[in-house]
Amino acid sequence: MQTMHPLFLSLFAAAALTACGGGGDDDHPSPEPEETRAQDNRNSFAPADPTATTFAALAATADDTVDMTTTSRWAGVLQGSAYRIEVPANWNGHLVMYAHGYAGTENALTLSNPSIRRHLIQNGYAWAASSYSKNYYDVRAGVEDTNALALAFNRIAAERGRALAAPQRTYIIGHSMGGHIAAAAVEAETQTTANHKVRYDGAVPMCGVVGDTELFDYFTAAQVTAQALAGVPNQPLTNWSSISTQVTSALFTTFPSVPTATGLAYLSVVQNLTGGPRPLFDLGVAVGGSFAPVWGVFGSDGTVNGILNRSVTDTSRFTYVIDGEPAASAALNAAVQTVHPVPDANRLRRDGLRWIPKTAGQINVPVVTLHTLGDLYVPFSMEQIYNRRVAAQGNSGKLVQRAIRGASHCDFTVAEQVEAFDDMVQWEQGGPKPAGDDVLTAATVAEPTYGCRFTRNTLGPDDSATTTQLRAVIGQYAATCP
Repeated sequence: MQTMHPLFLSLFAAAALTACGGGGDDDHPSPEPEETRAQDNRNSFAPADPTATTFAALAATADDTVDMTTTSRWAGVLQGSAYRIEVPANWNGHLVMYAHGYAGTENALTLSNPSIRRHLIQNGYAWAASSYSKNYYDVRAGVEDTNALALAFNRIAAERGRALAAPQRTYIIGHSMGGHIAAAAVEAETQTTANHKVRYDGAVPMCGVVGDTELFDYFTAAQVTAQALAGVPNQPLTNWSSISTQVTSALFTTFPSVPTATGLAYLSVVQNLTGGPRPLFDLGVAVGGSFAPVWGVFGSDGTVNGILNRSVTDTSRFTYVIDGEPAASAALNAAVQTVHPVPDANRLRRDGLRWIPKTAGQINVPVVTLHTLGDLYVPFSMEQIYNRRVAAQGNSGKLVQRAIRGASHCDFTVAEQVEAFDDMVQWEQGGPKPAGDDVLTAATVAEPTYGCRFTRNTLGPDDSATTTQLRAVIGQYAATCP
């Protein structure tokens, strides 16, 4: 006998209840409330400058063709989030939402402008950015608050005295945690479950956490392997503060640039956890500055600082490899502790998005990603995870990925970011799919010149001092691009 679908069973039960005189509006049970978490009880967040109504124009350069002082620049607060909006006088009808990266755990909510701001204004794009209503790693808040601002764009413009047509296109770009937000914002699950729904036309996640919670698996794997190689494999993860000095001194003479012999083995493990042998890994460790923050998050209980109620971290998928040392690799895998997640720690929610939104690869708009090879904080392996997820959903035709020869986290040149954004827009508007890099083939990724194809070392007035300094170091110590 055919089994009745649960949906029809529920409808049948409701009809039967009504036929028996029940089921009126007053009899419907209230929806089961969601559980609360530490993040829900953090209510002291507030915009750093709640009275701001505008912000400074970008300083002019000799190459500008549009006067940067002629833009409409609005600042304010929307549903607890600070915002900025900039619209050029010759607006092209396209809106770019910018999602900033992780802002720490302080109460002050701060904003940052998109690094390609000048390019956007010079080419007629409007942009908008939210501070988000909460700090911590709250990607759910980031998506909702960015979407809410996109939906309020026309109303805010009208209230400020400039009536605008609805945007013809809306794109989303972001860095780091903002890259997670940008990637999650175009996911089918997000578009179904978000409280503020926006259908973006394309996305550029940069140095993004596009493997969502698998980033925290990496952090945990880096800790348990450090402990095992230092001789304290079974210490609980949350006891890190009591053993950190012992582990650090066992692995590094000077952290992190001068490893011991054991530390060299450990860095081989880290290299394989973060994307495999590739250019710029060594410089990323020695001078990039992105590995120290990884060391700084050791000791986590797996709840991502109270974003979740239960541990989401899972190291069961890892096989740890010390290159050229099969016996040592086997010994490490035998000694290291395995961490398992609590089932449904990051389940679907009844009141909106997951607490950590997924990047499952269910995309139907163009997505172009950028990632630096020397990034150890949000490592290149995020791109490999995302690539496999998108392919598993049959959506590889919507994804382009580019490796950049940077030595740290998000240290792109403006030129690299502009090129990725422009290529995404041209693709979305009917142009051919742009070129990208193969992020999966190990031999390709290990080539000394890997990443050269889309690396642009031309520096301009909007490039950061860090990027400028690191590109000089790369030019001195890494293989030269053809």
